[in-house]
Amino acid sequence: MIAPRRFLPSIPSLLALEAVDRLGSASAAAEDLSLTQSAVSRQLKQLEEQMGVDLIARDQMRMQLTPAGAGFAQEARGILTRLAQASVKLRANPDGGSLNLSILPSFGLHWLAPRLKDFVAGHPGITVNLQTHNLPFSFEGSTTQAAIHYGTRDWPGVEYLPLMPKHVLPVCAPGLMHAPAATPEELLNFPLLHLETHPDSWEQWFALHEVPAEKLRGMLFDQSSAMTQAAVHGLGVALLPTFIAEAEIAQGRLQLAVPGAPVTLGSYFLVWPQDRATDYPLLKFRDWLIGQIGPQEVS
Repeated sequence: MIAPRRFLPSIPSLLALEAVDRLGSASAAAEDLSLTQSAVSRQLKQLEEQMGVDLIARDQMRMQLTPAGAGFAQEARGILTRLAQASVKLRANPDGGSLNLSILPSFGLHWLAPRLKDFVAGHPGITVNLQTHNLPFSFEGSTTQAAIHYGTRDWPGVEYLPLMPKHVLPVCAPGLMHAPAATPEELLNFPLLHLETHPDSWEQWFALHEVPAEKLRGMLFDQSSAMTQAAVHGLGVALLPTFIAEAEIAQGRLQLAVPGAPVTLGSYFLVWPQDRATDYPLLKFRDWLIGQIGPQEVS
């Protein structure tokens, strides 16, 4: 529900306040907004009268905002920025809107990107804008409508659509070993590669194979793509998602470090804030994702 009209300042008055806060003077704000200095002063005066709060410290030789005015200007800057971004999106795609999706680099590159052409073809009025993240972030104040998450349901304040388990395989360059290890325990004799965002993955993998292993050390990487390249160049054994590992094995760049089936470490989810749940582009994208992963994966 939108607040009563008396609490909604005009766009010109907010622009004037933001410009004075950013530039430090009415003259600079006037030049920035292509207005006269008196016009900027009138906008600020009208805003003060509407809010019933002093926004300008008038006992100063140079125009300065009061603490209340500076705080309000910061809020206004965020609102004006989001409004401008929404206007750009509307002009760029007037038919169906856009979806701002934050993705995990490896999942986005190797699983989502090859399939995304199908969504674009089926929904020509929706533009998908992608950005990457490695860790959960706050949706508050962000233009991001949804994100791909890996792990457990530990992203606060969001709704979840389970996508699929993360199946991993231990892989290495063919030259690192004369032959694959006979047992999981033998991998402890080789350098192990780790992801900064999930540094306990190897401990989980060994625990699933009933092999004691604690506080394992090794090279750290911030993305799976970098860790994959390190494994290809023989720097150690990496735990990679099957959608990466199997492609690298097929090309002969990597091999299984030990025989065995993939194991499951966590799951992938689509997450979104509750106030975005009914966004048309997000609804269509969720429906499409469910079709891509199949009903057997959704729970």
